[in-house]
Amino acid sequence: MSDQPRKIHKGPQEPESSQGPHRRLRPGRRASLAAITVIAAITLTACGDNGPSVRAFDVAPYVHKGHVANCDAFKAQADAQAVLRADALDPNELDRDGDGIACPSLPKPTDKKPVHRDFMTDKDGAPVVAPAKPPPK
Repeated sequence: MSDQPRKIHKGPQEPESSQGPHRRLRPGRRASLAAITVIAAITLTACGDNGPSVRAFDVAPYVHKGHVANCDAFKAQADAQAVLRADALDPNELDRDGDGIACPSLPKPTDKKPVHRDFMTDKDGAPVVAPAKPPPK
């Protein structure tokens, strides 16, 4: 470092008006305001999206094609769950116990939010629109 004296630049001098000197923030307050602004920006950025990370999984090869895969075809439980969400009729039989969670024994990442399935199915897994009525006596 050099031994030259330092000059602090105070900015342009503002003339006094008829109402007195212009009000300026003191240097300490300016720094505090800047710090608060930076902290607020970081907080809002960090807390803006606390949702789960989105993984891209193509469900097209498994949906509306009948029984084309079982749990062994998926690397992660979340992938099987995405297929179940896309086709809740579950022709691939990924949700054998009917709890709305596909292939619970598969490894992470997981998606344990159940798929709502409010319909009845027959033995082949086809949806039953109206329950069969017993024959009249």
